[in-house]
Amino acid sequence: MLIQEYTKKWEQDFEKIKEKLKTVLPPNIKIEHVGSTSVPNLAAKNIIDIDIIYFDTSSFEEIKIALNKLNYFHNGNQGIKGREVFKRRKQSNETKILDTITHHLYVCASENEELKRHLLFRDYLRKNITTRLDYQNIKYNIAQKANQDKKIYAEIKEKEATHFINSIIEIAKKQL
Repeated sequence: MLIQEYTKKWEQDFEKIKEKLKTVLPPNIKIEHVGSTSVPNLAAKNIIDIDIIYFDTSSFEEIKIALNKLNYFHNGNQGIKGREVFKRRKQSNETKILDTITHHLYVCASENEELKRHLLFRDYLRKNITTRLDYQNIKYNIAQKANQDKKIYAEIKEKEATHFINSIIEIAKKQL
């Protein structure tokens, strides 16, 4: 199944990846677990989404060099300004954790709007059971429409879940 029931393993997997990343990253950054796997009791695709946050614009190059040591390469922003995507280049015994846990890695400036949206949406879902269940139902319905195909799921989710997500982010902004 594309969408899986929540498991505490996702938080444990995030912590393992985070610890490995911290071995090379500069100390002046923050590492956040975002996306559906970061919301307790929310069904999700089994992919850990991670945002590395930097507070000084000069830190990006340092982060890029550090991630290269763990065989990540910079893959551009993939159409979302200020959210830089990093992918794994190759596997090695030294980075087994990074090779065995499916994850997406992004690097964002602390003032990036997409980062703020990730955090607002995540935090709102963590606090609001009804909204979390509504979002979960949307995800299950989309997975069914997509016949459990990841690519089709992403396309349908972009069309059908965007309004819901944006409305929740607007509510969350008003509560700040």
